[in-house]
Amino acid sequence: MNKIKQILSNFFASIGNQIKKGFKFLIHVTRLDVAFKFIKEKIKIGLQFIGKYLAKFACLIKLDIVWNKIKAIYERLSQHDWFIATLLLWPYVLLFSIFIALPVAIAIGLSMFHFDAVQTPTWAGFQNYIMIFTSDSVFAKNVLPNTLKYALLVGPGGYILSFFLAWMLTQIQAKARTVLALALYTPSMVGGLFISVVWRTLFSGDEAGYINHFLLTNGMIEKPIQFLQSPEHLMNIMIVVTLWSSMGIGFLAMISGILNINSEIYEAAYIDGIRNRFQEIIYVTIPSMKPQMLFGAVMAIVNAFSSGYIGVALSGSNPTPDNSGQLIINHIEDFGLQRYEMGYAAALSVLLLVIIWLFSKIAYKIFGEKD
Repeated sequence: MNKIKQILSNFFASIGNQIKKGFKFLIHVTRLDVAFKFIKEKIKIGLQFIGKYLAKFACLIKLDIVWNKIKAIYERLSQHDWFIATLLLWPYVLLFSIFIALPVAIAIGLSMFHFDAVQTPTWAGFQNYIMIFTSDSVFAKNVLPNTLKYALLVGPGGYILSFFLAWMLTQIQAKARTVLALALYTPSMVGGLFISVVWRTLFSGDEAGYINHFLLTNGMIEKPIQFLQSPEHLMNIMIVVTLWSSMGIGFLAMISGILNINSEIYEAAYIDGIRNRFQEIIYVTIPSMKPQMLFGAVMAIVNAFSSGYIGVALSGSNPTPDNSGQLIINHIEDFGLQRYEMGYAAALSVLLLVIIWLFSKIAYKIFGEKD
């Protein structure tokens, strides 16, 4: 309403100024034809002003009516819980659709085509999926066994290690716990940098490598071992490095879950017959923090199957030497980013998605709430 008043005030002020100028001019002119011409021009200008301000006024009235209608609809709908829930959920739904659902749908669709990023895609049906298990010898011989071995050792290993370190940290004072938790969590944030600087130096294949230097100095070997280029050692080093950097967000969730368990539950458990810390962990701690355990398990599964950068960063090549450290995520990057066989890479991505989903369902069966 204040804006409408301002527009009307400006309108009448403009009209008044035009009339005032007209009277001043009439006083100084002597020819009537010039006066009439001047009056005609000013009337025309005045009509233009009237049209301009009336249009603005009408627009504001319409906007005011529309706004009142929107406000009335919102007030009516806000009385229902479902409307508030929908209003709060739509940002998540939008982001989920753009960054997860849409890419998955595109990958599934692309996996049905032969596409090299240059020529027009041609329909392939399930041929890409059939080729994975019938024509791709590297996948059957190296990639799939490497991925399963790596995931089954790193996933449960890192998960169990995260839990016991989290449990031990909750047994000490808060200040020391904060410092140690930060120290254990840091490798998960700077793992790539440490791989490039620390681990490659540690396992370097010349005399400058710390391990080779130690072994040579003590007469344990006669010549340096090519740790990062050797099919015998690369996978084992990858597992060690991954376990070292596995204290991620799941580790922090476990610390939070243990600290939030009510101490009265432990007291009641000891009254009921629990005798030691091991029984306390099995019968009280783990059942009381199942949501955090489930979250940690899912994160461990996802990280185990999607962390392909470690072998490439250590060996310096993709594919890794003799495909000894080649995981399914490296196989996807090899076909998609180097060979530009986008359809086949998409089929591998869909297969990886299915594998992660199956293992996540197993984790949910173990740690999910059974109501």
